[in-house]
Amino acid sequence: MAAALLANVLYSTGFVLEKRALAAMPQVTVRQPARLLRLVLGSPLWIGGSLALASGFGAQLVVYRTLPIAAAQGIFVSGLVILVLLSSVLLGEETSGRERYAIGAILVALLMVVLSLKEGSDTVSRSAPAPLILLVCVPSLAMGVWLYASAERRARHRHRMPTTGVEYGVAVGLLYGVSSLAIKGVSSYLTSSGLGGAVVDLLRSPYPYLLLFTGVFGLVMSQAALQRCRASLIVPVCTTVTCLFTAVLGTLAFGEALPEDPLRLALRIGGTALAVSVLLAMPKHDPPAQPGPPSQHDPPEEPQPPPPTRELTTDEPRRPIAEDTGVPAGQGAAASPRKGDGRPGEY
Repeated sequence: MAAALLANVLYSTGFVLEKRALAAMPQVTVRQPARLLRLVLGSPLWIGGSLALASGFGAQLVVYRTLPIAAAQGIFVSGLVILVLLSSVLLGEETSGRERYAIGAILVALLMVVLSLKEGSDTVSRSAPAPLILLVCVPSLAMGVWLYASAERRARHRHRMPTTGVEYGVAVGLLYGVSSLAIKGVSSYLTSSGLGGAVVDLLRSPYPYLLLFTGVFGLVMSQAALQRCRASLIVPVCTTVTCLFTAVLGTLAFGEALPEDPLRLALRIGGTALAVSVLLAMPKHDPPAQPGPPSQHDPPEEPQPPPPTRELTTDEPRRPIAEDTGVPAGQGAAASPRKGDGRPGEY
């Protein structure tokens, strides 16, 4: 239990540090993996986050040697609470009402899974048939890569609402689910005696090669998605898909039995199902950004000059100005005198 909680803290801290480092970098993309790796490896903050994730990986190995897969996944989901809190404090990411309800549901799910545990009564499997592992993992890897590529194509469309990262989280979660099964398989080869023989047997198994594939592709895909989307949303979706995949398919593949006690069985299944239902409560799109009030540090806007007045023109020729005759308008011109009208000077 302590190792699982420590893994949660390390994983959450690592994701938040990587997100903070990615925010200060130029935009990265999966189409330029070499450039992405060069940028992240040049950031001390990102390296610190990756070391925290690697430490969480070590703690996860201890967990899989002591707890059944289903119980471990229920506890790992509780790390979302730590992640959301760290994202709010260190990244300034705000959570919506639906996300806060999801956090409360996760706490209830954690309590149910913890109550389902009973020391010494749960079976922890150590191995699984290699063909069965490949049958589960290879199609899941192909599905994860295909979903991510589809999300990339849709994201390049214009006039598309900003995505919250649910599609990216599901795709990366499938890869990390395969990685969890590989970690579980590697833990079965960690014995206190015969280290040389254990390494040879491990190299003959599919687990190190599954870890290599998920490590390379998961690194590139998760970093590009983490830069574009909120960590407080994409990581919970990724974690939920990973836990669902590992709890269901991992329990079947490794042949771990569920508790026989009906009450403990109901708590185990109900707690895991409640934790997974967080995925259904996550919105798929962020609301459009609202323009905020102008800051006092912003330069004042310069007054815009009035538009130039345009003189009305006409194609009609101008009429000549009439000569002033001294007669009011409308009375016509003065009549000329006629003979015999009795005026002086007439004969």
